[in-house]
Amino acid sequence: MSTKKYNISVEATLEVIGGKWKCVILCHLTRGKKRTSDLKRNMPNITQKMLTQQLRELEQDGIVRRIVYNQVPPKVEYELTEYGWSLKPILDALCDWGEKHIIREYGDKFAVLEDNVLNQ
Repeated sequence: MSTKKYNISVEATLEVIGGKWKCVILCHLTRGKKRTSDLKRNMPNITQKMLTQQLRELEQDGIVRRIVYNQVPPKVEYELTEYGWSLKPILDALCDWGEKHIIREYGDKFAVLEDNVLNQ
């Protein structure tokens, strides 16, 4: 098996958290455990298929833990692993930069940010 090669280390980061939805999912999970339905409600523009796929990839990479409760009806929650929590400073920096960008481009951040728990 050959070892994967990267040009620069940010490629490895983006391989794990890149794309439109993974960072958004991770930001929601920094607020605590979430069921799939909670994430879907907080991310209305993501399809169920895409949410499931992104959660599975994050789980495979050791960033998210899937917790299955043995009960009826079935209950599944997702939370950040210890390794996943190591991404918090990166997520915070992305949010800070995004807020500054929004203010630069649009003036009032609340004019373009949805009203949700992450934007308060």
